[in-house]
Amino acid sequence: MKAEVRMQALALLAVLILPCGLAVAGESRPNVVVIVTDDQRWDALGAAGNTIIQTPHLDRLAAQGTRFTNAFATSSICAASRASIFTGMYERRHGCNFHTGPLKPSFLADSYPVRLRAAGYFTGMIGKYGVGDGKREVEGTTLFDRWYGFYGQGQYFPKDAGGKHLDEIMIDQAEDFLDELLPDRPFCLSISFKSPHSGVGYLGYTPEKDLADFYGDVTIPYPATATEQHFAALPEFLQRSNARYNYWQLRYSTAEKYQETMKDYYRLITGMDRAVGRLRSELSRRGLAENTVLVFLSDNGDMAADYLIGGKELLYDVSIRVPMIVYDPRVAAKARGQTRDELVLNIDVAPTMLELAGVAIPPSVQGMSLGPLVHGEKIAWREDFFCENNFCVPEQYYPKIEGVRTARWKYIRYPEMEPVYEELFDLQADPLETKNLAGNAEASDVLARLRLRCDELAKSAGTEQ
Repeated sequence: MKAEVRMQALALLAVLILPCGLAVAGESRPNVVVIVTDDQRWDALGAAGNTIIQTPHLDRLAAQGTRFTNAFATSSICAASRASIFTGMYERRHGCNFHTGPLKPSFLADSYPVRLRAAGYFTGMIGKYGVGDGKREVEGTTLFDRWYGFYGQGQYFPKDAGGKHLDEIMIDQAEDFLDELLPDRPFCLSISFKSPHSGVGYLGYTPEKDLADFYGDVTIPYPATATEQHFAALPEFLQRSNARYNYWQLRYSTAEKYQETMKDYYRLITGMDRAVGRLRSELSRRGLAENTVLVFLSDNGDMAADYLIGGKELLYDVSIRVPMIVYDPRVAAKARGQTRDELVLNIDVAPTMLELAGVAIPPSVQGMSLGPLVHGEKIAWREDFFCENNFCVPEQYYPKIEGVRTARWKYIRYPEMEPVYEELFDLQADPLETKNLAGNAEASDVLARLRLRCDELAKSAGTEQ
């Protein structure tokens, strides 16, 4: 009963509060579009310095907005990260992962789509939902005004779609959503691409048909850490994990497999980029572009043969680091096309959305609004963050993992291993995370400090408000 009263009170507060924060005085509240890709590495983007991949529309978005060069997922797995994006909470608080069931109704009530809807926004969901069964209403709370989502992984070429690729279908759905807009209501649209996640099984990277030969004349190099030496430096339990004996073997273990996998992965990203360009053109055609904020990020990264393994469940930067761009057409010219190197997180999306709409940020939210950074301000910001993966699959040798990352240091521990296994990396000297300093006497003070800091952050991340 108390939870129900609290939900009703929060919804009422969201409706009554006046526009503030990023909402500019005297202007209508902005429309917002949140675009989430699936398993896109931070460096799989032209604007990030990748000279092979072609992402012209996202590069243009970065040139017009703010690209965050140090953006991270706090949990490097789809369900947990998507729940964190919706709610602004760490996995340890919201508790949603593949083995735990849907996101709890009390947390859904505080998610940015629900609170924006309560504040008068017309809301829609397109694509991979990932945190529940796709019901539009949960325990009396309506999640979205328009639902085009799917639960599970979906298919790149759905059987009843007449040969259309999922990326194209999703923009068709976006146009349908825009057709339904009401003149007196701003909108919030969440678009969650399947691209560039694998399809069936561990392979199944299936791009649009006209991109099937794209990148055919290039050779994508293996990452610098794809050597037997780097693999041998991994702890033994990771060497025999699913990351090696499924992902690596099926996708990357020969030069032919690697080229096939990576080219299709890049093709999917290029197709998704084209879909984003089509969406932006549609917003312009309808006269909506000048008052629509676009937020782009991925749910997690991907280990594409790094350390001779694959997947994304670990806490190395190739897993947790993601691309992130925020474009607000209303910001001053001096803040356009900027890059910011602050440590920003997937849990920062929800408070950013709420502040944009002038909606109160509930106490349950653990992230920070990106608004001041997007406006080019210099403000005090986090100096470290907690990261974790609680999706433990014993038969695949995936243990629970937790850690803390600063601008310079990364501390990782596997708390259920006996004894506890620890890793410590000096990212300034070793950005590829190849030299574990946990047993180095010269780094003992840093190790002790980050152990304690990890304890503090883990406790704080799991504390319910």
